[in-house]
Amino acid sequence: MKIPILLPNIFDHPFTYNSSIISLKLGDYVEVPFGKSKKIGIVWDEFEKNKNKQYLIKNVIRKLQIPSLNLETINFLKWFSEYNIVPIGMSLKLHLLSNEAIETQNNEELEKYNKYEKPNKIKLSNEQLNSVNDITINDNKFRVHVIQGTTGSGKTIVYFNSLKKKIKEGFQGLILLPEIGLTGEFQKKFKEFFGFDAAIWHSSITKKNKKIIWNGIATGKIKVLIGARSSLFLPFSNLGIIIVDEEHDQSYKQDEGVIYNARDMAISRASFSNIPINLVTAVPSIETFDNIKKGKYLHSRLYKRYLDANLPNHEIINLNKNNLKNSLWISDKTIEKVKNHLDKNDQVLFFVNRRGFAPYVLCKKCLKVHTCPNCSINLVYHKKKENLICHYCGYKKKLIRKCNDNKNCEYVFSGPGVERIYDEVKKIFPDKKITIFSSDTMNKKSSSEILEKIKNNKIQILIGTQLISKGFHFPNLNCIVVIDIDLTLQGHDLKAAEKNLQLYHQLSGRAGRTGKPATVYFQTYNIKSNVVSQITNVNPDIFLEKELILRKKNNLPPFERFISIILSGKSEKKIETFAYKLKDKLEKNLNAKILGPVIAPIFKINKNFRFRILIRSKKTQKIQKHLSNILSNFKNHKEIKLAVDVDPISFN
Repeated sequence: MKIPILLPNIFDHPFTYNSSIISLKLGDYVEVPFGKSKKIGIVWDEFEKNKNKQYLIKNVIRKLQIPSLNLETINFLKWFSEYNIVPIGMSLKLHLLSNEAIETQNNEELEKYNKYEKPNKIKLSNEQLNSVNDITINDNKFRVHVIQGTTGSGKTIVYFNSLKKKIKEGFQGLILLPEIGLTGEFQKKFKEFFGFDAAIWHSSITKKNKKIIWNGIATGKIKVLIGARSSLFLPFSNLGIIIVDEEHDQSYKQDEGVIYNARDMAISRASFSNIPINLVTAVPSIETFDNIKKGKYLHSRLYKRYLDANLPNHEIINLNKNNLKNSLWISDKTIEKVKNHLDKNDQVLFFVNRRGFAPYVLCKKCLKVHTCPNCSINLVYHKKKENLICHYCGYKKKLIRKCNDNKNCEYVFSGPGVERIYDEVKKIFPDKKITIFSSDTMNKKSSSEILEKIKNNKIQILIGTQLISKGFHFPNLNCIVVIDIDLTLQGHDLKAAEKNLQLYHQLSGRAGRTGKPATVYFQTYNIKSNVVSQITNVNPDIFLEKELILRKKNNLPPFERFISIILSGKSEKKIETFAYKLKDKLEKNLNAKILGPVIAPIFKINKNFRFRILIRSKKTQKIQKHLSNILSNFKNHKEIKLAVDVDPISFN
């Protein structure tokens, strides 16, 4: 008997195998020969459409001892493939762990996810109780409910209660987090509330643990999973609720390999499974806000912070009156303010959204600028190891202090990074314990120790990037200094204003969480601008309302659909020629506006030149299928790579 088997590869169709010995049904996991190797695949519901091919039909080797993949997940994978213009085999690749024996079970390891301790009983405020009631009514079917709350208002406890209800009913739960660095701290919070461990899933989990967790999810032995984007594709046997924490966060966008937005895909997965999904945020994304206004999403608000703590004050440090000293980034007035806070035993954060020491390195003698040989961007100087690093391709080299004439270079380090601010702060406050809080420091094994020291006020000053704005609770943090607000507000991104609103709202929310007076200081030269007042407004809805009007007037998302196509390759001329051929084809066959091709803002990444085409269409039009057919004739080019980004949030 012939059986269609879908394999995790670049093909957009299943392969035909013979199963005369083995009885198989839709969703069964099987091992099959493929070329000279063996692969794990899934029994599919349709055969390859091209019947003219003549090929030897091989036999299925064996059926794996795993519960079959349910129809809801199969339909989700199909839809995911069509929406994001991805071969169905690549969708399956996101789902399957590997070609190894994923049915292997380790019951001992799985037991820890079922060991109960006495959970903490947390008394909810009236506001929180009302929100819990709102999100648990009619939660036996698909609906999207947005929990919007001021930072520190207890949003997590609210959705923990909705999750608790679904677990008691026998369902599994999935909590999506935007950053790996958040999972350790979040897991502790989870266990304190529930009394048992949730499984953790992200790219840094070992292969061994991934096998155990994958199987625990498939067999239903793991009740709750806390994970990054990829956890959305795991084989949940009885998924009952999805929660997307910090739904506005840009990190939910996967922008390499298979490109997708995990928040949007989570909503779709919930729809296919007919289960509720909660989107959690302090400042909704513009798309979510629009859906709230249209009545498509239910909405709960939490206005009060825990223990009725006040939101921090905001104060402008006018750099026109408080000039920065040569090669320094912290004004005397700022130092004075910080000293006052330290005297009161407040913890202080200096915020600068750049890793390393300096983003731009120039020699005054030979005028050499250190750029990446593979990408059209500057190398970032990391002082600790004297390295110049490209944060796009990973290229690294030592900073050699010799000019072309064999004399010592006179370097100019332009722009502040966290390491540079660290050095400056260390000179100002030599007796204080100071640490850098960034992805370079907090994704390491020692990060949990650092977090404990911060919480216990054993570290007085933090130098942090945007990572620190995402869900961390520091009880003593009552002073935040934004070093370069003028620079962070620059950019060509159409979502720049929205991103800044979310970033600085979240950042401000890290301060004053236990009721003590707190202040956020913004260093700026541009005091006439109303941007700072907009992004720090207590009610972000005012900004979002204005932004929606502006977007609608200019036919921008969420009122129109954007699809970005990036063409890349080693030959600039070939790519440009190819891009114009593609544009001509698109204009003839698509009912949409085609913009470009143009040189991408970052013209070169990893030795590949890049051109961009942007497709604009009405939201009601479903053009992906037509676009996929057009691109299928262009995708197989050996020298040119096509990357399709549906609903892009970055235009680099």
